[in-house]
Amino acid sequence: MSISAWALAAAAALIAVIIVTKQLGGTKMSANGVREQIESGAKIIDVRSPEEYRHGAYPGAVNIPLPELPKRIAEIPRDKPVVFYCRSGSRSAMATRTLRQAGYTNVVNAGGLGDMPR
Repeated sequence: MSISAWALAAAAALIAVIIVTKQLGGTKMSANGVREQIESGAKIIDVRSPEEYRHGAYPGAVNIPLPELPKRIAEIPRDKPVVFYCRSGSRSAMATRTLRQAGYTNVVNAGGLGDMPR
């Protein structure tokens, strides 16, 4: 494959990643941005499995596993920010997208537990 073909393939892959990321709920917010949301009274939701949650969670986080989110959406307030996290940021991106599609406007993908502010 020539260099220009490689460059074209790399550009196409990058565009695909950007499109998929936007469709799944956008990129994750910085730890400082997440901290500001939490300080302003955000509801923190851990969308990992109950077992993952039992092994360690962010202080004050509520566990609503991603598969349960659609049927538990009424537990999530519309009048304050919502911060989602998981292990890597993939499930929290999907949760962010789900809430945005349900009309929530102040929803943040914090990424993984390790990305949460200390």
